[in-house]
Amino acid sequence: MKKLFIWILTIVMLLMLTSCNKMKKQEDDKIKDLDFTVIDEVDIPDIIAEKIEESKKEAFKFSFSDGQYLYIVVGYGEQPTGGYSIQVKEVYETEDYVVIMTDLLGPSKDDNVTMSLTYPYIVIKTQDLSLPVYYK
Repeated sequence: MKKLFIWILTIVMLLMLTSCNKMKKQEDDKIKDLDFTVIDEVDIPDIIAEKIEESKKEAFKFSFSDGQYLYIVVGYGEQPTGGYSIQVKEVYETEDYVVIMTDLLGPSKDDNVTMSLTYPYIVIKTQDLSLPVYYK
């Protein structure tokens, strides 16, 4: 009985490892880098601006397609001061996803920052490939 349990557990673990490996391979097999534009606050479509306003206190990620363009939105929630910025490290296409990687950059020690709560977010626009977005 104990040997049967060990065999079943081993098989389950192997299945989990192979499925994780497959996911890792799919998300990392870059087909091509995607051109994108960072959208200014005044140019953000109303439907996206409303969702940002509703979600801004907590970290959030969502995307929106208008049929021609894909808008990818990443917010980092409430921050204690001003001076934060968001760096888009990569936006690329894989077979199954559009992948985006961003980093939140904090203010340096020498920066003179606003001493009030801020809600950093970024909205980028790229071509709509009809693929789901994977956030790294």
